[in-house]
Amino acid sequence: MQIRRAQEKDAERVLALLSQVLELHAALRPDIFVSGTTKYSRAELLEIFRDDRRPVFVAVDENDSVVGYAFCVLESQPQSVNMVPFDSIYIDDLCVDAPFRGQGIAGLLFERVKEEATARGCYEITLNVWEGNDAALAFYRKKGFAPEKTKMEFILPRDDK
Repeated sequence: MQIRRAQEKDAERVLALLSQVLELHAALRPDIFVSGTTKYSRAELLEIFRDDRRPVFVAVDENDSVVGYAFCVLESQPQSVNMVPFDSIYIDDLCVDAPFRGQGIAGLLFERVKEEATARGCYEITLNVWEGNDAALAFYRKKGFAPEKTKMEFILPRDDK
């Protein structure tokens, strides 16, 4: 298994994996996610692939076929009187194709993200996990992630229900 930066030739496989993630989220939160869609269009995906501040790493098999990805975003904590400035990498999305899960591929992708964060002098790596995505939560805890803050919601009643 090789981990490399995503290329234009990877777009269709990455779109298919984005669909897997969307369907997982739509099953967890049909009030927020629209089944049958993806987070990005092909054009948006290609733009992201070219953006050095939004690196996308892909795990490819011996045939150079994408079996997983990690979308990253470089972020900077701005200078303020009450906070220390620092850079971080935000993992916007991480997915391994369903038939390849449990083989350590997500761990390889995470190791590559850690290498990137270290090379760029980042202080931390952050991400969000949707409530109910227990497998992802367990994976990230196993890798050493801990809660930084908790985002909570209160869903307002609607008249149309």
